[in-house]
Amino acid sequence: MKLLKDILYGVSLTAVTGDTNVMVNNVHFDSRKVEMDDVFVAIKGLITDGHKYVQKAIDSGVKAIVCEVMPELVVNGITYLQVDNGNKALAIMASNFYETPSKNLKLVGVTGTNGKTTVTSLLYSLFKKAGYKVGLISTIKIMVDDKEYKTTHTTPDALAINYHLHLMNEAGVEFCFMEVSSHGIHQKRAEGLKFEGAIFTNLSHDHLDYHKTFAEYRDTKKKLFDGLSKSAFALTNLDDKNGMVMLQNTKAKKYTYALKSFSDYRGQILEHQLDGQLLKIDDNELWSKLIGDFNAYNILAIYATADLLGLEKLEILKLISELDNVDGRFQYFISKEKITAIVDYAHTPDALKNVLITINALRTGNENVITVVGCGGDRDKSKRPVMGHIASDMSNQAIFTSDNPRTESPEKIIEEIEAGVEPQNAKKTLSIENRKQAIKTACKLAMANDIILVAGKGHETYQETNGKRVDFDDFKEVKAALHDLNK
Repeated sequence: MKLLKDILYGVSLTAVTGDTNVMVNNVHFDSRKVEMDDVFVAIKGLITDGHKYVQKAIDSGVKAIVCEVMPELVVNGITYLQVDNGNKALAIMASNFYETPSKNLKLVGVTGTNGKTTVTSLLYSLFKKAGYKVGLISTIKIMVDDKEYKTTHTTPDALAINYHLHLMNEAGVEFCFMEVSSHGIHQKRAEGLKFEGAIFTNLSHDHLDYHKTFAEYRDTKKKLFDGLSKSAFALTNLDDKNGMVMLQNTKAKKYTYALKSFSDYRGQILEHQLDGQLLKIDDNELWSKLIGDFNAYNILAIYATADLLGLEKLEILKLISELDNVDGRFQYFISKEKITAIVDYAHTPDALKNVLITINALRTGNENVITVVGCGGDRDKSKRPVMGHIASDMSNQAIFTSDNPRTESPEKIIEEIEAGVEPQNAKKTLSIENRKQAIKTACKLAMANDIILVAGKGHETYQETNGKRVDFDDFKEVKAALHDLNK
């Protein structure tokens, strides 16, 4: 058990009713998990308001309630603590409860529209290859050195973050690389964490269903850098027009990387093929299995970060050359018919455009590019016609299909994607709601040397419709469909 007042250290309280000098078992924001002598933090979420479950928490035997709105009736023997922001309070309490685990390792946060998963995952792999105990908190998974834990959010809730950082402390982890999403920043999930450094990858059209304006989206990302200490480093992509915005108010030491601009870490693409690319970094040539300009930027970010964390430069270059693609990030294979299938998480206009630019740059001119793509339901609708335009304009054939329609009509989503197709590209498009059938159709249309891009889901192994998830893996589906062509 822990003393309540110790867990509350650093939390700004607007009102207190009851005693904070009491022992408590645990901290929860989910009333279904609350047990005797716990603390319940009432969070105002997007779907439900935790204040509705205060009585349920009391019935479960909690010793304290943290809330933004005090209940009209208070129960004797229970401590009530009023705060301005429940999410912020939860994050600080979580850090305190697990004895500020972020201070005991070097935690690096990565934010940006695209590249977060690739950069964090490859940094994890690189430092593992270098012989360190390493942690990873990413969209795909959480790793505590060699042990894997499942994750459902890009940035987990504050309790989950600190719990896993605590496990990393126990395992002797020295470095941890963590994706920090705009949602996570806005909802204060990273509050109270001590970052050794932060990386900005890029910023493009996404999440405007949540943030409403691009400026709000950008400024939310910027808060990660605003909160860095003087001893931390802030690393930004100088080629992105928002790159220097991230550094405007940071106290951290500032560093830049770029392919096109004069920067602290400068890279150049010398040659690229389907199986990799030749880069020049710090006057040293490097062959990487990761292809495309977007991966060149990711590699530069990885190189710079490893250097700032103290690894020797030539060792970093050697280790980068050994790194493989991250699952669902330009993951490809070539069938017996010499058809290349590529699966990528590209679910934003900028990401889709970058992947198609890379694919088209690798063509000799005779191959067709067939793109299968959809847009998620209950998400930013404004990007749908833009995705339709890009896919149809940059492919020989575009097939629009479902991609986690959630509670929306799949047909309606596809119609909104189709709205972005220009008249001259209309004949190049098909709409097939069933994603499995869409992938099969792409495979049937493909001839030898053609390239199939299945975009949007990447590493995801499910399709979500009306609250139900069914198994669905793009990579397995396209591989099976191409295999069936041999029968």
